[in-house]
Amino acid sequence: MIAEADLVADLKDSKTQSRAFEVLVDTYKERLYWHIRRIVLNHDDADDVLQNTFIKVFRNIAGFNSDSKLYTWMYRIATNEALSLLRSRSKKMKLNDGELQDKMIENLQADVYFEGDEIQLQLQKAIATLPEKQKLVFQMKYFQELKYEEISKILDTSVGGLKASYHLATKKIETFLKED
Repeated sequence: MIAEADLVADLKDSKTQSRAFEVLVDTYKERLYWHIRRIVLNHDDADDVLQNTFIKVFRNIAGFNSDSKLYTWMYRIATNEALSLLRSRSKKMKLNDGELQDKMIENLQADVYFEGDEIQLQLQKAIATLPEKQKLVFQMKYFQELKYEEISKILDTSVGGLKASYHLATKKIETFLKED
């Protein structure tokens, strides 16, 4: 695998940019897809957001200054793109966040790409009840097993705040699952 600094340099060089972008997509597409999918819950939406994410990365790579890791920067773009999609969808459908989440869970049950069982569905319902930040922190920590330091850079939040959010999220999910 190519070193991140070399990949960034190749992405910024017009002679090597095309091949470097292929390497970037091959390296990160699956991780980013599942990160996005856990936010938007729908396969087609996740594909669209993933494509938009890579377009933004390609267009803005010249401005990437290596203050953070490349994948942290891409996760931040992916997260913002996914949340933008949800906001725009809720605006179009004239739904509040809770109503949109309920609709997304209904659609998840009908999604041919959803391979979860009843327990997975209940977990998704529980996660849907969380406030946006707690939901993101829980998904990144629980599903993607990211370290608090990485999540801190992606969400631009303190590690202490993230630990508190994760703790609150797990308690709320636990309560939801016990009641259901």
